[in-house]
Amino acid sequence: MTTHTLCAIDDIEENHCKGFLLGDTNLFVVKKMQKVFVYRNHCPHLGLPLEWMPDQFLDNDKQYIQCATHGALFKINNGECISGPCLGQQLEAINFSLEDEQIVVDIE
Repeated sequence: MTTHTLCAIDDIEENHCKGFLLGDTNLFVVKKMQKVFVYRNHCPHLGLPLEWMPDQFLDNDKQYIQCATHGALFKINNGECISGPCLGQQLEAINFSLEDEQIVVDIE
């Protein structure tokens, strides 16, 4: 396992996301209700990245993560698909920790 510091927790505004590329690992961070969630940027349906523009991972109401390719919606707190062709599947959560207000991920 290799650890990588992504950014400070305050670098991501509430109800926003930020994408990161670590080598060949594409991931993103969501900040919702002062909690942080980290997922691999990979739709379980087609295997494509989720965003249509940099750092644009949420639906218009900022309630769900949305796949730009086919509109699937995923719960922010657990990555479960609740609408779309990958219904019942989940985004892959990435292990992380907060160290001195920095978001640190563990990547194999």
